[in-house]
Amino acid sequence: QVRLVESGGGVVQAGGSLRLSCAASGSIGSNNAMGWYRQAPGKQRELVARINSGGSTTYADSVKGRFTISGDNAKNTVYLQMNSLKPEDTAVYYCNVNWRSLIRVYDYWGQGTQVTVSS
Repeated sequence: QVRLVESGGGVVQAGGSLRLSCAASGSIGSNNAMGWYRQAPGKQRELVARINSGGSTTYADSVKGRFTISGDNAKNTVYLQMNSLKPEDTAVYYCNVNWRSLIRVYDYWGQGTQVTVSS
């Protein structure tokens, strides 16, 4: 069973920084991608950033230049450094890990961590 444990959320003023961490445990495929998604009240869940096992990264346009995702393959851990936070970044942030085998897609989510940015 795969388990994702997130930490690092909280309340911060606009312009401040937070760092989220997500540690994955269990039987995880080697060619995986880990990432962060967020969901604000009344909105759909959206991709924030993701990184694959080769180190390639993808960012939402709204966070480019402000957020940085990094990973530690040996520890199956992914980090999200969030700088210059804005009130519109307020959301529940979810960690995700996914990979494919020949016969199925594996997709796991963390429980979410609240990020609140006050103006």
